[in-house]
Amino acid sequence: MNYSGLGVALVTPFNDSGAIDNDALKRLIDRAVNGGVDYLVLFGTTGEAPTISLSEKQAALKLVANHVNGSIPVVIGFGGNNTGKLIEEMNLFDFSGADALLSVIPYYNKPNQDGMYLHYKTIADASPLPVIMYNVPGRTVVNMEAETSIRIAKDCENIRCIKEATDNLDQVMDLLNNKPEYLSVVAGDDALALPIIALGASGVISVIANAYPADFATMVHAAIEGDFEKARHYHYKLLPIIHGLLTAGNPSGIKAVLHIQGMIEHVFRLPVHPVNEQKMKEIIEIVKKID
Repeated sequence: MNYSGLGVALVTPFNDSGAIDNDALKRLIDRAVNGGVDYLVLFGTTGEAPTISLSEKQAALKLVANHVNGSIPVVIGFGGNNTGKLIEEMNLFDFSGADALLSVIPYYNKPNQDGMYLHYKTIADASPLPVIMYNVPGRTVVNMEAETSIRIAKDCENIRCIKEATDNLDQVMDLLNNKPEYLSVVAGDDALALPIIALGASGVISVIANAYPADFATMVHAAIEGDFEKARHYHYKLLPIIHGLLTAGNPSGIKAVLHIQGMIEHVFRLPVHPVNEQKMKEIIEIVKKID
Protein backbone atom coordinates (compact mmCIF):
# COMPACT_ATOMS: atom_id res chain seq x y z
CA MET A 1 0.00 0.00 0.00
CA ASN A 2 1.09 3.56 -0.77
CA TYR A 3 0.51 5.80 2.23
CA SER A 4 1.06 9.05 0.35
CA GLY A 5 -1.71 11.61 0.03
CA LEU A 6 -5.05 11.90 1.75
CA GLY A 7 -6.73 9.22 3.81
CA VAL A 8 -10.17 9.94 5.24
CA ALA A 9 -11.04 8.66 8.71
CA LEU A 10 -14.65 7.87 7.91
CA VAL A 11 -17.41 8.45 10.40
CA THR A 12 -19.70 5.50 11.04
CA PRO A 13 -23.23 6.63 10.14
CA PHE A 14 -26.09 5.12 12.13
CA ASN A 15 -29.80 5.03 11.33
CA ASP A 16 -32.57 5.93 13.77
CA SER A 17 -32.55 2.41 15.21
CA GLY A 18 -28.84 2.69 16.01
CA ALA A 19 -27.62 0.23 13.36
CA ILE A 20 -24.90 1.10 10.85
CA ASP A 21 -26.51 2.96 7.95
CA ASN A 22 -25.07 1.18 4.92
CA ASP A 23 -26.59 3.54 2.36
CA ALA A 24 -25.14 6.59 4.11
CA LEU A 25 -21.76 4.86 4.38
CA LYS A 26 -21.73 4.27 0.63
CA ARG A 27 -22.69 7.92 0.01
CA LEU A 28 -19.77 9.09 2.13
CA ILE A 29 -17.39 6.77 0.31
CA ASP A 30 -18.59 7.85 -3.13
CA ARG A 31 -18.14 11.53 -2.28
CA ALA A 32 -14.68 10.90 -0.84
CA VAL A 33 -13.53 8.94 -3.88
CA ASN A 34 -14.98 11.49 -6.32
CA GLY A 35 -13.32 14.26 -4.30
CA GLY A 36 -9.84 12.84 -4.77
CA VAL A 37 -9.24 11.02 -1.47
CA ASP A 38 -6.44 8.45 -1.83
CA TYR A 39 -7.57 5.82 0.69
CA LEU A 40 -10.33 5.08 3.20
CA VAL A 41 -9.93 4.40 6.91
CA LEU A 42 -12.75 2.54 8.66
CA PHE A 43 -13.34 2.36 12.41
CA GLY A 44 -10.73 4.70 13.75
CA THR A 45 -11.48 7.25 16.46
CA THR A 46 -13.80 9.18 14.12
CA GLY A 47 -15.62 5.95 13.31
CA GLU A 48 -16.60 5.40 16.97
CA ALA A 49 -14.56 2.20 16.98
CA PRO A 50 -15.01 1.33 20.68
CA THR A 51 -18.77 0.91 20.15
CA ILE A 52 -18.53 -1.28 17.03
CA SER A 53 -18.81 -5.05 17.49
CA LEU A 54 -16.53 -7.47 15.68
CA SER A 55 -19.44 -8.81 13.61
CA GLU A 56 -20.46 -5.27 12.60
CA LYS A 57 -16.90 -4.52 11.61
CA GLN A 58 -16.76 -7.68 9.53
CA ALA A 59 -20.03 -6.93 7.73
CA ALA A 60 -19.02 -3.32 7.06
CA LEU A 61 -15.65 -4.32 5.60
CA LYS A 62 -17.38 -6.74 3.24
CA LEU A 63 -19.85 -4.06 2.15
CA VAL A 64 -17.14 -1.42 1.62
CA ALA A 65 -14.82 -3.81 -0.22
CA ASN A 66 -17.62 -4.84 -2.57
CA HIS A 67 -18.65 -1.22 -3.08
CA VAL A 68 -15.20 0.14 -3.99
CA ASN A 69 -14.24 -3.06 -5.86
CA GLY A 70 -10.51 -2.41 -5.58
CA SER A 71 -10.69 1.16 -6.87
CA ILE A 72 -9.22 2.63 -3.66
CA PRO A 73 -7.27 1.12 -0.74
CA VAL A 74 -9.17 0.37 2.46
CA VAL A 75 -7.60 0.56 5.92
CA ILE A 76 -9.43 -0.93 8.88
CA GLY A 77 -8.99 0.10 12.50
CA PHE A 78 -7.94 -2.69 14.85
CA GLY A 79 -6.69 -1.37 18.16
CA GLY A 80 -7.14 -1.91 21.86
CA ASN A 81 -5.55 -1.88 25.27
CA ASN A 82 -5.52 -5.65 25.77
CA THR A 83 -2.87 -7.08 23.45
CA GLY A 84 -3.91 -10.70 23.91
CA LYS A 85 -7.60 -10.02 23.27
CA LEU A 86 -6.70 -7.96 20.20
CA ILE A 87 -4.74 -10.87 18.73
CA GLU A 88 -7.64 -13.24 19.43
CA GLU A 89 -10.00 -10.94 17.55
CA MET A 90 -7.57 -10.58 14.66
CA ASN A 91 -7.36 -14.37 14.38
CA LEU A 92 -11.16 -14.56 14.13
CA PHE A 93 -11.42 -11.81 11.52
CA ASP A 94 -11.49 -12.12 7.74
CA PHE A 95 -9.40 -9.23 6.42
CA SER A 96 -10.33 -9.84 2.77
CA GLY A 97 -10.86 -6.51 1.04
CA ALA A 98 -8.62 -4.55 3.41
CA ASP A 99 -5.17 -3.29 2.46
CA ALA A 100 -3.78 -2.29 5.85
CA LEU A 101 -4.60 -2.17 9.53
CA LEU A 102 -4.56 0.95 11.72
CA SER A 103 -3.75 0.26 15.36
CA VAL A 104 -3.81 2.86 18.11
CA ILE A 105 -1.44 2.91 21.06
CA PRO A 106 -3.04 1.25 24.12
CA TYR A 107 -5.09 3.78 26.06
CA TYR A 108 -5.84 3.91 29.81
CA ASN A 109 -3.14 1.32 30.71
CA LYS A 110 -0.41 3.95 30.23
CA PRO A 111 2.30 1.54 28.98
CA ASN A 112 5.94 2.61 28.96
CA GLN A 113 8.02 2.74 25.77
CA ASP A 114 9.04 -0.94 26.01
CA GLY A 115 5.40 -1.91 26.48
CA MET A 116 4.46 0.02 23.35
CA TYR A 117 7.28 -1.65 21.42
CA LEU A 118 6.21 -5.16 22.45
CA HIS A 119 2.54 -4.39 21.81
CA TYR A 120 3.23 -3.40 18.21
CA LYS A 121 5.72 -6.21 17.68
CA THR A 122 3.07 -8.70 18.79
CA ILE A 123 0.52 -7.17 16.41
CA ALA A 124 3.04 -7.12 13.56
CA ASP A 125 3.82 -10.81 14.07
CA ALA A 126 0.11 -11.73 14.01
CA SER A 127 -1.24 -9.40 11.34
CA PRO A 128 -1.80 -10.65 7.78
CA LEU A 129 -1.77 -7.00 6.65
CA PRO A 130 0.66 -4.08 6.85
CA VAL A 131 0.18 -2.19 10.12
CA ILE A 132 -0.10 1.58 10.53
CA MET A 133 0.86 2.70 14.04
CA TYR A 134 -1.27 5.46 15.53
CA ASN A 135 0.19 7.82 18.12
CA VAL A 136 -2.49 10.14 19.55
CA PRO A 137 -1.44 11.35 23.02
CA GLY A 138 -4.51 13.55 23.41
CA ARG A 139 -6.68 10.44 23.59
CA THR A 140 -4.38 7.75 24.97
CA VAL A 141 -2.68 9.94 27.64
CA VAL A 142 0.68 8.39 26.72
CA ASN A 143 3.04 9.43 23.92
CA MET A 144 5.16 7.13 21.78
CA GLU A 145 8.53 8.78 21.39
CA ALA A 146 10.18 9.12 17.98
CA GLU A 147 12.94 6.74 19.03
CA THR A 148 10.39 4.04 19.87
CA SER A 149 8.52 4.47 16.56
CA ILE A 150 11.79 4.11 14.67
CA ARG A 151 12.82 1.06 16.71
CA ILE A 152 9.51 -0.65 15.92
CA ALA A 153 9.78 0.13 12.20
CA LYS A 154 13.32 -1.28 12.06
CA ASP A 155 12.34 -4.51 13.83
CA CYS A 156 8.94 -5.17 12.22
CA GLU A 157 8.89 -5.65 8.46
CA ASN A 158 5.16 -5.12 8.00
CA ILE A 159 5.07 -1.83 9.93
CA ARG A 160 5.91 0.84 7.39
CA CYS A 161 3.73 3.78 8.43
CA ILE A 162 2.78 5.82 11.47
CA LYS A 163 -0.12 8.21 11.89
CA GLU A 164 1.45 10.85 14.12
CA ALA A 165 -1.19 12.92 15.88
CA THR A 166 1.00 14.73 18.41
CA ASP A 167 1.02 18.52 18.34
CA ASN A 168 4.70 18.47 19.34
CA LEU A 169 6.42 19.54 16.13
CA ASP A 170 9.85 18.96 17.67
CA GLN A 171 8.94 15.29 18.04
CA VAL A 172 7.59 15.19 14.48
CA MET A 173 10.84 16.67 13.17
CA ASP A 174 12.93 14.19 15.16
CA LEU A 175 10.88 11.37 13.67
CA LEU A 176 11.11 12.68 10.10
CA ASN A 177 14.81 13.46 10.37
CA ASN A 178 15.91 10.12 11.85
CA LYS A 179 13.44 7.55 10.51
CA PRO A 180 14.43 4.90 7.99
CA GLU A 181 13.49 5.84 4.44
CA TYR A 182 10.84 3.14 4.21
CA LEU A 183 8.82 4.47 7.18
CA SER A 184 6.03 6.78 6.02
CA VAL A 185 4.79 9.43 8.43
CA VAL A 186 1.28 10.81 7.99
CA ALA A 187 -0.23 13.63 10.02
CA GLY A 188 -3.18 12.92 12.28
CA ASP A 189 -4.32 16.49 12.89
CA ASP A 190 -6.06 18.42 10.11
CA ALA A 191 -4.89 21.81 11.37
CA LEU A 192 -1.25 20.68 11.30
CA ALA A 193 -1.37 18.69 8.06
CA LEU A 194 0.11 21.45 5.90
CA PRO A 195 3.13 22.25 8.12
CA ILE A 196 3.82 18.57 8.79
CA ILE A 197 3.73 17.74 5.07
CA ALA A 198 6.04 20.71 4.48
CA LEU A 199 8.45 19.12 6.96
CA GLY A 200 8.49 15.91 4.95
CA ALA A 201 5.45 13.83 5.90
CA SER A 202 3.74 11.70 3.27
CA GLY A 203 0.22 13.01 3.84
CA VAL A 204 -2.57 12.96 6.41
CA ILE A 205 -5.41 10.80 7.70
CA SER A 206 -8.13 13.41 7.96
CA VAL A 207 -11.42 14.05 9.72
CA ILE A 208 -12.51 17.14 7.77
CA ALA A 209 -12.19 15.21 4.50
CA ASN A 210 -15.49 13.52 5.41
CA ALA A 211 -17.24 16.82 4.74
CA TYR A 212 -14.89 18.62 2.33
CA PRO A 213 -12.97 15.89 0.49
CA ALA A 214 -12.27 17.83 -2.71
CA ASP A 215 -10.97 20.97 -0.98
CA PHE A 216 -8.82 19.06 1.48
CA ALA A 217 -7.50 16.71 -1.20
CA THR A 218 -6.50 19.74 -3.25
CA MET A 219 -4.65 21.18 -0.25
CA VAL A 220 -2.84 17.94 0.55
CA HIS A 221 -1.81 17.18 -3.03
CA ALA A 222 -0.65 20.76 -3.62
CA ALA A 223 1.47 20.62 -0.46
CA ILE A 224 3.04 17.31 -1.48
CA GLU A 225 3.86 18.79 -4.89
CA GLY A 226 5.43 21.87 -3.27
CA ASP A 227 2.75 24.33 -4.42
CA PHE A 228 2.42 25.98 -1.03
CA GLU A 229 0.60 29.07 -2.29
CA LYS A 230 -2.25 26.89 -3.50
CA ALA A 231 -2.07 24.69 -0.40
CA ARG A 232 -2.27 27.68 1.91
CA HIS A 233 -5.39 28.95 0.14
CA TYR A 234 -7.32 25.76 0.94
CA HIS A 235 -5.72 25.40 4.36
CA TYR A 236 -7.00 28.80 5.47
CA LYS A 237 -10.34 28.28 3.75
CA LEU A 238 -11.03 25.21 5.90
CA LEU A 239 -9.23 26.28 9.08
CA PRO A 240 -12.32 27.94 10.67
CA ILE A 241 -14.34 24.74 10.44
CA ILE A 242 -11.37 22.62 11.58
CA HIS A 243 -10.97 24.82 14.67
CA GLY A 244 -14.73 24.89 15.22
CA LEU A 245 -14.90 21.11 15.24
CA LEU A 246 -12.05 20.84 17.73
CA THR A 247 -14.18 22.55 20.38
CA ALA A 248 -17.17 20.36 19.49
CA GLY A 249 -15.32 17.08 20.01
CA ASN A 250 -14.77 14.26 17.54
CA PRO A 251 -16.87 12.76 16.03
CA SER A 252 -19.68 14.94 17.41
CA GLY A 253 -18.52 17.96 15.38
CA ILE A 254 -17.90 16.30 12.03
CA LYS A 255 -21.16 14.35 12.26
CA ALA A 256 -22.98 17.64 12.87
CA VAL A 257 -21.48 19.03 9.65
CA LEU A 258 -22.39 15.91 7.69
CA HIS A 259 -25.94 16.07 9.04
CA ILE A 260 -26.19 19.73 7.98
CA GLN A 261 -25.00 18.67 4.53
CA GLY A 262 -27.71 16.00 4.37
CA MET A 263 -25.25 13.10 4.23
CA ILE A 264 -26.12 11.24 7.46
CA GLU A 265 -28.62 11.03 10.30
CA HIS A 266 -27.59 12.79 13.52
CA VAL A 267 -27.23 9.57 15.50
CA PHE A 268 -24.43 8.40 17.82
CA ARG A 269 -23.66 5.58 20.22
CA LEU A 270 -23.02 6.44 23.83
CA PRO A 271 -20.87 7.75 25.34
CA VAL A 272 -20.52 9.97 22.24
CA HIS A 273 -23.35 12.50 22.12
CA PRO A 274 -24.53 15.18 19.67
CA VAL A 275 -23.32 18.75 20.10
CA ASN A 276 -25.58 21.06 22.07
CA GLU A 277 -27.93 23.56 20.43
CA GLN A 278 -25.56 26.51 20.75
CA LYS A 279 -22.63 24.64 19.24
CA MET A 280 -24.83 23.42 16.39
CA LYS A 281 -25.79 27.03 15.60
CA GLU A 282 -22.09 27.97 15.53
CA ILE A 283 -21.26 25.09 13.20
CA ILE A 284 -24.15 26.00 10.87
CA GLU A 285 -22.80 29.55 10.58
CA ILE A 286 -19.26 28.36 9.81
CA VAL A 287 -20.55 25.92 7.18
CA LYS A 288 -22.55 28.74 5.54
CA LYS A 289 -19.43 30.92 5.33
CA ILE A 290 -17.33 28.14 3.79
CA ASP A 291 -20.02 27.25 1.28
